Amino acid sequence: MKLEDYAWNKHEQKLKEEQTEFKPSNPKIKIIDNTELRNKIEEALEKMPQKLLAQWTLKVATPYLAYLDDHLKDDSRINLGIDTLQKRIDGSIRASDLRKVGFVVNELAKESKSDISKYSARSFAQAIATGHMRGHALVSSDYAIKAINVLTDNSTDSSTKERERQLNILHELI
Repeated sequence: MKLEDYAWNKHEQKLKEEQTEFKPSNPKIKIIDNTELRNKIEEALEKMPQKLLAQWTLKVATPYLAYLDDHLKDDSRINLGIDTLQKRIDGSIRASDLRKVGFVVNELAKESKSDISKYSARSFAQAIATGHMRGHALVSSDYAIKAINVLTDNSTDSSTKERERQLNILHELI
């Protein structure tokens, strides 16, 4: 795969060029998770072009929009984020345009009153940000796990099922 397809961001292209071997990362947030499946997902994401990565992340995050607080469920920023990411995937807007929308979408988390809404909104905002930098994809995925943790009182079985769902979406795309 060409570096330009792997990452749209020059910094991430350079990191990929310098990478000698894959090493799984640690989550940036505290989650109860199936680490083995998370690592498997992260390794698979490393092999995907950013276009597919952005599509995957959106499919992972959008089901959680159902958990937004009622006052946010029909918010126009949701469609703005989805439409803008799609334009970025299509190559019709620049990363800087997407970043501006990403900050707007992130306000959903700041305006959330419940934890489940906050983590769901963060998963979605990170998914939109994947159109700017690849690194946001796994963070989006981790916020989906954080939402599952809240919904299921930290059930490892539930986080495993969510990781399996995320893997299934990966397999559908590649």
